[in-house]
Amino acid sequence: MVRDALASRRRLGQGPVPLAEYVPPASIVAASLLAALPIVVNSGWFPDFGFLVLIGWRLLRADPFPAWWAAPLGLVNDLATGNPIGFSVALWSATMLALDLIDRRTMWRDYWIEWVLAAVFILLHEWLQWLIAAATGAGLPAISLLPPVLISIFTFPIAAWMVSRIDQWRLGR
Repeated sequence: MVRDALASRRRLGQGPVPLAEYVPPASIVAASLLAALPIVVNSGWFPDFGFLVLIGWRLLRADPFPAWWAAPLGLVNDLATGNPIGFSVALWSATMLALDLIDRRTMWRDYWIEWVLAAVFILLHEWLQWLIAAATGAGLPAISLLPPVLISIFTFPIAAWMVSRIDQWRLGR
């Protein structure tokens, strides 16, 4: 009875799933494709799920994919969400580079610091989207930024939790 409780449940030879290195980008693409769901709204209040999952992966692990993968993943996001081509490419690449610099400068991070970092990047993302919409003729008031920013910031912990579960499955833990 005691030995049974102390025994490890893992089998020998259990490890990462096949093609484990492609799970993070595939999950980001799947999150970006959530924009294709038939949700009809007057304003874009829902978060950019692909961006949330990208930040979640990058804050969880720096090693799953190189920084240059942000460009093709951003292109997929642009095509799926209807953003101007190159918006997510540039923003996601800049986000990955900024997070690389932050990783080099910080000795440790905790949950709250990561949430603040994500909030800053989400706010920047939504603000740049608003600027591009204003430049192309959409006269949206600045207050229209508030709902998507708040929803995205409060949705980030859920996205980060889902990314951590996917990572545990991917690594066979």
